[in-house]
Amino acid sequence: MVEGFHPIRYSVIHDKNPREIVMLVGNGCKWRKCRFCDYHLDSSPDEAANFKINQEALSHVTGVYGELEVINSGSFVDLDKRTIELIKNICCTKEISTIHFECHYMHKDEVNNFKKSFLDIGIKCLIKLGLETFDYELREKVLIKGIDEKKPKIIAEYFDEINLLQGITGQSAESMLNDIEIGLKYFERVCINIMVENGMPIKPDEKVINEFMDKIYPIYKNNDRLDILLSNTDFGVGENQY
Repeated sequence: MVEGFHPIRYSVIHDKNPREIVMLVGNGCKWRKCRFCDYHLDSSPDEAANFKINQEALSHVTGVYGELEVINSGSFVDLDKRTIELIKNICCTKEISTIHFECHYMHKDEVNNFKKSFLDIGIKCLIKLGLETFDYELREKVLIKGIDEKKPKIIAEYFDEINLLQGITGQSAESMLNDIEIGLKYFERVCINIMVENGMPIKPDEKVINEFMDKIYPIYKNNDRLDILLSNTDFGVGENQY
């Protein structure tokens, strides 16, 4: 856990795919090699402390849209059992019919059983993968993402949704467009994250970001299957409160 980091952990997304969202705390991403990501710092081995934080965030869920997204700076496997059971209970009591979680590719073989545990209580569970790009060389040699599979069709056998990272050196309008189109072809939803400065080796490339804004953003800004985060706090969670 980062000292002095007290982020907003609950929000409501009102526009595309309306849903509530919570940012929970787990015991940490098990990969931790990505050269662009520092989210794993929002974690702790203290299960009791994590549950207390998660319980507070989840207490705000109302079920207003019948849909909930859970992010936790890692994968659903990093969340403690009490948190998972609390989420299931809240889904049932607040009449939430669809829930989204995130997961690293290394845990792909745990996805089906996890989804089934929600389906068994009448809840559709969708899993989002941080894929970042379909450009294998960029993804694995530069970003160090840890996804050895190259074929989108096979990746889509495990995951329902993906995150794409855009606005970095090595990308162009053509390559970003290609990533988005492949994503929309094989996955239910795509979330584009524009790279922001975070102290990690991979930096935002302003030229590429400008290309995105000029040539990509106008095409997809109103696409209901595609979320675009120009800042990583655009969903309303993650910003430090004080």
